[in-house]
Amino acid sequence: MAIPTGNLKDRLFERATALFAGIVLALALLLFALLVRESLPALKKFGFSFITGTTWDPVAETFGALPFIYGTLVTSTIALLIAVPLSVGAAVFINDFAPPWLKGPVSFLAELLAAIPSVIYGLWGIFVLVPLLRDHFMKPVTRVFGWIPLFKGPVYGPSMLAAGVLLAIMVVPFILSVSREVMATVPQRQKEAVLSLGGTRWEMIRIVIGQHCIPGIFGATILGLGRAIGETMAVTMLIGNRPDILLSIFQPGYSMAAVIANEFTEATGDLYLSSLIAVGLVLFLITFAVNLAARWILTRLVAHASRGI
Repeated sequence: MAIPTGNLKDRLFERATALFAGIVLALALLLFALLVRESLPALKKFGFSFITGTTWDPVAETFGALPFIYGTLVTSTIALLIAVPLSVGAAVFINDFAPPWLKGPVSFLAELLAAIPSVIYGLWGIFVLVPLLRDHFMKPVTRVFGWIPLFKGPVYGPSMLAAGVLLAIMVVPFILSVSREVMATVPQRQKEAVLSLGGTRWEMIRIVIGQHCIPGIFGATILGLGRAIGETMAVTMLIGNRPDILLSIFQPGYSMAAVIANEFTEATGDLYLSSLIAVGLVLFLITFAVNLAARWILTRLVAHASRGI
């Protein structure tokens, strides 16, 4: 008996999509295996001290990745602290407050920021953002609050703060676009129901959008975090590239992506090259851990939202 054409097409489509999913998984596993294989010399010599070590000296062949991990986490945290409120606030304005003639241009220009190359952001950061932060924010804050460790030390300009602010500008389009789409899925009848019961627009946003959109906004935040952690060129141009662990965000730092970009072509020794690849492996594992934790938190948020908690 001949197989129905519809069933055959369904099976072919199912197997094709399964093949595509398998290819993506295989690529990720191959990438991880390559990183592990190439970083084995450094991991065998330094062990766990490679992650906890603070000295990066290619001449003495002593390598510790903790300053790069610290710089990556600090700049990414600064970026999210700035970008999330800005993006969510802009998404609320565009969806619920902006007049119709303004929604299109603002949305287009905001999403256009995602298409700008990283090196252009870096150049703008060097010639505009760094002088602006140094002269009009960092120096005044240091004069008044220089006794606080977070703002202590001389002001150079290139710093973890400058890199974090630039990263915030770069991740805003991603968080904004996803947050807008999530907020647009809230039924209009629910918003009108809150308003008809005497609620203000702020209460409508807090109750309806807050209850339904928190999981989606969290997912958008994780998308922005992934971009911030892995950004290379713009951070390299603004962070200062100093492998030290300093509490002050006004001081230069270094990130994992930046050290790989800066020193990979200069790595002449096998141990030096292996250490740089090991930094890439640590970056891969941090990104994987962050996304795994995010999925767990997102699952709990969705479960709470479905129960109305």
